[in-house]
Amino acid sequence: MAAKGNMMAVNLAAVAKNNNGSASAVLVSVNGMEKFMSPSFFESENVTEMYSDIITATLPKTKHKELPEPVNFTVFHKKFQAGLVTCVYWQEQGEETRWSVDGCTASFSNENLTVCSCTHLSTFALLLQTQEQDEDNSLLEAVNLFCMSVGLAFLALAIITFLLCTWNPKINNTARLHLSICLFLGHLLFLVGVSRTENAVACAVIAGTLHFLFLSSFVWMLLETLQLFLLVRSLSKVQVIQKEGLRALYLLPIGYGAPLVVVGVSAAVYSEGYGSKDACWLSKDRWMEWSFIGPVCTILTLNCISFCVILWILWPTLVNMKSDISQSKDTRLITFKIGAQFFVLGCSWILGFNQNSVILKYIFIILNSQQGTFIFIVHCLLNKEVREEYRRWLSCLCRSHDYRD
Repeated sequence: MAAKGNMMAVNLAAVAKNNNGSASAVLVSVNGMEKFMSPSFFESENVTEMYSDIITATLPKTKHKELPEPVNFTVFHKKFQAGLVTCVYWQEQGEETRWSVDGCTASFSNENLTVCSCTHLSTFALLLQTQEQDEDNSLLEAVNLFCMSVGLAFLALAIITFLLCTWNPKINNTARLHLSICLFLGHLLFLVGVSRTENAVACAVIAGTLHFLFLSSFVWMLLETLQLFLLVRSLSKVQVIQKEGLRALYLLPIGYGAPLVVVGVSAAVYSEGYGSKDACWLSKDRWMEWSFIGPVCTILTLNCISFCVILWILWPTLVNMKSDISQSKDTRLITFKIGAQFFVLGCSWILGFNQNSVILKYIFIILNSQQGTFIFIVHCLLNKEVREEYRRWLSCLCRSHDYRD
C-alpha cells in the first residue's frame, strides 16, 4: 500500500487466518500534525527534528490485531542531512503521549528513504537526531566573528580607496569597486542576519538578498577577468590601450542583472526554499542550493578557462617585449592580481562546498572572511599611485592636526 509515496508491506493473508479468513489494512499520510506531535515528545540527549511525513496504519474491523510477522514501512525523507535516523511510533499511555522506538527498528536507510520494521501498527514517523553544538562550534563562531570583522574593515577601506583615489586613466575600477561593495554588504548581512530565523518572512528576505549579493560578487569577478582578456587582446595586437576593458554602462546591467534573474526564477519556482529553521540561507529541499552552487561552479569554470586562455595569449607577447616597458609591467602586474584574486575568491567557496572536517571549516572561514583584506592589499597597497595618495592624505591630516594644536 502507498500514501504520498510512503509505502507499507503487510502480510494480510497471515492476519486473515486469525480473523475468520478476512482482513483489511489502511495507510494514511497525515498533514500538518507536526505542531501537535513534534519531535520534542521524543526523549533524547540529541537535537531531534521531524524527518518525514507522519503516517498512520490500522487494521479496521479486525478483532485480532496481532501481527504474525513484522510490517515494513518505506518512508521517504524530507531532505538529506547527516545524523541518526530513528523509526518511532506515537505511544499513548493514559494521559501521557510520546514518540517511542519500542517495537520499531530501521532495517535499511540511504539518502532518500528509510525502511522501518515494526511489530505493531500505529502512527509512525522518522526523526533525525544530531549532536548538540559543542565547544568547537563556539570557538568556530568566535573565530568567524573576529575574521569577518577584520575583512569588513579592509573591504570598507578598499571601497573608499576606489571611490576617492585618483587612478591611472587606463585603469577601470568598476568591476573591483562593485565586487567590493557586494562582498561588503553580503558579509555584513551574513554576519548579522543569517541566524535571524524567528520571523519566516524576514528570514526568506535575508536569504534571497544573500543569494543575490554573493552571486553578484562572482559575476563581477568574471567581468574583471573579461576586462583583463580585452586588455590582453589589445596588447597582443599592439594597440594603444586607452582604458582597461568595458565601460560601466555595459558592466552594471550584467553585474546586477544576471544574478537578479537567477534569484527571481528561483523564487518563482520554489519560494519556500529561501530560509529554514536553522539558517537564513538556501534550503536543501528540492535541490534549491544548486541555484547558487550551479552558477558559481559555472563562473569558476569560465574564469579558469579564461585565465588559461589569457596566459596562452599573453606569454609570447610578454616574452618579446622588453621588461622595462611600462605597458608590459602593468600587464604582468594586472595578470598577477587577477590570478591571485581568482585563487582566493574561488578556492574559498570551493572549500565551502565541502566541509566534512573541522579543519576545512576553519580554512574556509579564514579565506572567505579575508577576501576584503586581500583585495585591499593587492589592488590598493601594492599600487604605487595609491600609496602616494595615502601619503598625501596622511600629510593633510597631520597638517590639520597641527593647525588645531
